[in-house]
Amino acid sequence: MLDDLSRVILRHLQSDPTFTVPELADCVRLSPAQVARRLDKLAEEGIIKGQEAQINWAALGYDVQVSLRITLDKTANRAFDDFQSAARDIPEVLEIQTFLGRVDVRLSLVARDLPHYQQVYRDRILTLPHIADIEALMTVANVKQDEELPL
Repeated sequence: MLDDLSRVILRHLQSDPTFTVPELADCVRLSPAQVARRLDKLAEEGIIKGQEAQINWAALGYDVQVSLRITLDKTANRAFDDFQSAARDIPEVLEIQTFLGRVDVRLSLVARDLPHYQQVYRDRILTLPHIADIEALMTVANVKQDEELPL
């Protein structure tokens, strides 16, 4: 699927996604044009989905991170669709994941502090449609947050 040069390029991008094409070219001893073509091909194949900034929410004043595990009332028609549509409208919700099993949905959200979290929870989360059960897990520490894979 991937040749050795593409693996090396991906390793460098995983370690530092700010590498420019000329910098990557120097690392892998190819011309910038060759690296650009390889990056384009990796993007076309869906291997590279894009680049994004990782935001330090605490530095912006959002000190509380919570993961909500939600079980939906699956007897209601369109429970998943209605819930997801409404949850997307909550600005503090950063991520929505769906699962097979007892837990149907996980929401990751941030809040400035505990009073702000309580307000979001009471006024926005608990008003979401079709919730049968909800469990809140407050983040104490991120022990490992690494998306690098051995390539």
